[in-house]
Amino acid sequence: MTSIGVIDYGMGNLHSLAKALEKVAPQIAPSARVVVSADPAALAACQRLVLPGVGGVRACMDELQQRGLDAFVRDAATRVPLLGICLGMQVLLDTSRENGGVAALGIIPGSVERFPDPPPAAAGEQRLKVPEMGWNRVRQARAHPLWAGIEDGCRFYFVHSYYAAPTRPADTLGVTEYGRDFASAIGRDNIAGVQFHPEKSQAAGLRLLANFVSWNGETQP
Repeated sequence: MTSIGVIDYGMGNLHSLAKALEKVAPQIAPSARVVVSADPAALAACQRLVLPGVGGVRACMDELQQRGLDAFVRDAATRVPLLGICLGMQVLLDTSRENGGVAALGIIPGSVERFPDPPPAAAGEQRLKVPEMGWNRVRQARAHPLWAGIEDGCRFYFVHSYYAAPTRPADTLGVTEYGRDFASAIGRDNIAGVQFHPEKSQAAGLRLLANFVSWNGETQP
C-alpha cells in the first residue's frame, strides 16, 4: 500500500491539501491512502511526505522543533520523496530573513528573501503589491518528473511575501516573475518544493500532486 504522509505541525491548510491528495492518489495507486499526522512513527511508515505551511518561518520552526519533527524531516529527506509547499518549501532552505533572521532546516542550500517594496507603477499600469496574492505563471527551469503533463508557463496560485533563493542554480526547478524573477519551485535528489499552492491551483495543481504521488524520487523525467 502506498501512503502519502502530510506532516501536521499545527500550521497549514491541511484539510484542502489532504482532500486534493485523496482525489489524485487513487488514480495512481488504487490502494493509496493519505495520512495526516504529527506522529513521527506514523509518518515514518509513509512512502512519500508532504510538508505544508502558511504563516511565519519562526513560528514554523518553533512548532517543528517542539514536536521533534525538525529532526524527522531532515532524516526523511535522505530516504523518501519529500514535497514542501509554500512555507513548507521555504523552511527547506538554510535561513530566512523573516523575523530578523531564522535558521531553517538546511536541506537545500540557500536563503529566503523578502520582496522589496514595489516601485510606483508606470502610467496606466497597476502597482504590484506585497504579498503577492493570486495567479502567476511558472516557467519550467529544467525538466523534472513533477512537470509531467503540465504546460510550461502554466499558472498557479500564490500567496507570499518572501521567496526562495537557492544557492545552486541547478536547484531551481521553476521561475516566476513578480517585480523580479524568483525560484517558485526548487528541488534536488528526492526533495522538491513549490512556493505556490497546488491544492488551490485547479487542474495544473492536481496534476502536480498526482505527479508527486507517482514520483520515485529520481530527478530524470
